[in-house]
Amino acid sequence: MILASYPDGRDGAACIVAPDRATARLLGRSFAEVIEGLVTTEGDVRPFDPQACTAPLPRARQFLDGSAYVNHVELVRRARGARMPESFWTDPLMYQGCADPFLGPTAPIKGDPDWGIDLEAEVAIVTGDVPMGADVDTARAAIRWVMLLNDVSLRNLIPPELAKGFGFVQSKPPSALAPLARSVDDVPGWDGDRLQARMCIDLNGQPFGRLDAGADMTFGFPQLIAHAAKTRPLPAGTVIGSGTVSNKLDGGAGRTIVSGGAGYGCIAEQRMVETIETGAPVTPFLRSGDHVEIWMEDSDGRDLFGRISQKVETL
Repeated sequence: MILASYPDGRDGAACIVAPDRATARLLGRSFAEVIEGLVTTEGDVRPFDPQACTAPLPRARQFLDGSAYVNHVELVRRARGARMPESFWTDPLMYQGCADPFLGPTAPIKGDPDWGIDLEAEVAIVTGDVPMGADVDTARAAIRWVMLLNDVSLRNLIPPELAKGFGFVQSKPPSALAPLARSVDDVPGWDGDRLQARMCIDLNGQPFGRLDAGADMTFGFPQLIAHAAKTRPLPAGTVIGSGTVSNKLDGGAGRTIVSGGAGYGCIAEQRMVETIETGAPVTPFLRSGDHVEIWMEDSDGRDLFGRISQKVETL
């Protein structure tokens, strides 16, 4: 099943999108209510307009974002000359992000360029109810929906915020979702743990990332869910992010697309590689007027979730 939402109050109006994406049928409920299992009343079939969509889930019960691609974490630490603890390969990193609101696929990214505005291309899942202490198999069975996420990050606010000894707040503003959410039985390339698909990012019309989302993902989604549920239950409608998709290159740091590599899932990672190789970053963070596009393709090149297409606006 493919679901989308049109703007309607704070939670949107959910619709079932036809496989060819030409039409959609309104459900008389929000996506949050569908996740809760409330009975839907199917309405009229209408032409489907992805440009008119809000986020499929405009506000979630909670948003927990992992860092499942340890290559990304390793590069962060290498760029500042710090050794990565071995535990990072066995114990996932995770923080609690902004669950209300999730931005729609064409909503602008608003911020001060001095904050170091960055994109982060991620896969996300939505859970059913997960009991506290759930094991990996229980966690796997709780995955209901798969989505595409741009986890907007404010890089220059992160160091002083983390230096206080607590987690992210100001440095993690609302994220954006692509227009379509797909049930796990409907997503080509979903293997129960990971999405085997191509993550595509364009920046100002130029290819920035063409990444393999299934490769180099150290922790699958069931492991991330079990990690989050160790000491708390997760209510239906919890969103779990994968963290920035990141690919190694022959065990190294990766290369830009222009240099024959797969590119990057965020600007910070390209800056890290530049720092490692030349001693200083060159690529700037996002500025007013920049245009970010993110989408995913299956093995046959078919679009999976529609496009995130956002422009940066200065506050």
